[in-house]
Amino acid sequence: MDPFSALTRALTESGARFVVIGAWGANYYAQAGSVVFETRDRDLFLPPDPGNLLRAWSACETVGFSLWAESDPLDIPRDRWLAEQIVERKALVRATDGRGLDVDLTLVMAGFDFETVWRERRTFVADGVEVPVARLRHIVESKAAAGRVKDRLFLATHAEALRDLLGREQ
Repeated sequence: MDPFSALTRALTESGARFVVIGAWGANYYAQAGSVVFETRDRDLFLPPDPGNLLRAWSACETVGFSLWAESDPLDIPRDRWLAEQIVERKALVRATDGRGLDVDLTLVMAGFDFETVWRERRTFVADGVEVPVARLRHIVESKAAAGRVKDRLFLATHAEALRDLLGREQ
């Protein structure tokens, strides 16, 4: 099983709620091998819930991922107080397997709250693991709302493929 599948399985088994977002989320909708969106990391959107965050951190550690806040290891102890601080600041925590797979655990998705995305998620199966993924239209709308240069470039570069995939999502 690849490391990302092992991570999503551990998250699910821990009871952590998450949805895959970003370019990697869009890849689940790309059924043809010719439509693959390149990205350096993967993004998981989590609810602003300290208990859920603790379950997610524990799941990451269970499968050998280390946790980072900016360029520093995430503080220890990884307790409720720390989780509350991360939620309050909407800080990003990165999980890394140390071999090139980086997974951003984010509490923010431009233009959306977690419950809306969770309610409308779609589930895909990869390596026998059910993976909750944000709706493609949510991913595209979020990238447009974020307004970052890299998001505008992604949308412009893949406009035709995204239109086709969005047409199939309906």
